[in-house]
Amino acid sequence: MIGEEPVPPPPPQAAAPAPRIAPGSGGPATLGEPVARVALKPRRAQPFHFRHPWVFDGAVQRIEASGDFTTGSVADLITDSGEWVARGLLHTDANLKLRLYSWDPDRPLDRGLFAERIASAAHLRTRLFGAPSATDARRELFSEADGLSGLTVDRYGEYLAVQFTAGPLAAHAETVLDLLEAQFSPKGILIRTEKGMGEAEAIHLNDGVVRGEAPPEGFAVEENGLQWGVDLAVGQKTGLFLDQRDNRRAAADLIAAATPGAKVLDLFCYTGGFGLTALARGGAASVRGVDSSESALALAVMNAARHGSADACTWTAGKAFQVLDELKASGERFDAIVCDPPKMTRTRKSVENALRGYHQLNSSCLELLNPGGVLVTCCCSGLISREKFGQMLAGVAARVGRPLRILENRGAAPDHPTAPQIPESEYLKCLLCVAD
Repeated sequence: MIGEEPVPPPPPQAAAPAPRIAPGSGGPATLGEPVARVALKPRRAQPFHFRHPWVFDGAVQRIEASGDFTTGSVADLITDSGEWVARGLLHTDANLKLRLYSWDPDRPLDRGLFAERIASAAHLRTRLFGAPSATDARRELFSEADGLSGLTVDRYGEYLAVQFTAGPLAAHAETVLDLLEAQFSPKGILIRTEKGMGEAEAIHLNDGVVRGEAPPEGFAVEENGLQWGVDLAVGQKTGLFLDQRDNRRAAADLIAAATPGAKVLDLFCYTGGFGLTALARGGAASVRGVDSSESALALAVMNAARHGSADACTWTAGKAFQVLDELKASGERFDAIVCDPPKMTRTRKSVENALRGYHQLNSSCLELLNPGGVLVTCCCSGLISREKFGQMLAGVAARVGRPLRILENRGAAPDHPTAPQIPESEYLKCLLCVAD
């Protein structure tokens, strides 16, 4: 990650008054003209000239300001020699010290810039998918790829689920919510904070309905021709894993072609997305879904009833690693296995541990898979590259002694674009494989 090296003591400064850093709970930050300049250490500017938006503390030599600033204050990024690079929002309490939003020195970082980015993201989705309906589910804005680092907006019919993953942007939540209302005219807006993100980014927002009304009881959206119940209040992510929408369809089509009438194991099944799509579209005969969340499995049961496939489903509440050991001990085998675990690492230091976890999971899956069976294996950890994930899978095939053929090496759905200058934005890997 850029600039994550340990921070050496700053060089002595001239006798200028030190900037006063207001605590995050102090007065609100304002958009507009910059109130500080963040000077980089020598030879640290290249990633930011190429428009990578994350400036970590380890890349920062000093912060220059004549007055107070706080989390969310506008600041300019400059090189060690004073050359202007970009403009962003400061974080006083995090290792990710500055998030960049503008590379035009004549353009203020203000409400108008945010409005343009939101409108651009919405226009792209309309071009791709058409005008939204009352049952559509799609990502309307995706953080760095849409030019607003730290903001994710998902549409569920006429409701928006909003995630702030950047403290500096969350400091301007009311402005952002105003702009989302103006752009989309939703019936309601809900805020959802990813587990651990509030603490890591010092985000002080209350989850729940913040504008308009809550979705009605039994609220559902449509995906791949099927109805899916969504809990926007307490479900994981913003309600569904929308990034896997196209992969669920592709996996079902492969299961239909390679293993008709399949017995499917759906690990980390959440509300049954992969398994139930395999039943409805892939001609599977049965699905066993495993998840540690009983509330998610309750929605899976309801979704199966919606689809008329309840009798073909078995749901197990438990830890996937433990369930896999029990299945191996029982001698049970499957024709298709989906392994879609949650993010297993958030730091570079824990990448190797995460890869060992992926190796263990996929080894167990391969041991449970019948000859000629389908393995759908996923990784949503952005710090693990596609190459690293493929190498892990090669090691699994060698250890278990079963050749694997990767038929499709997929990513997120197109409403989750990536940015070429930000490799971390290509976070999702979904490999569709056949095992001999």
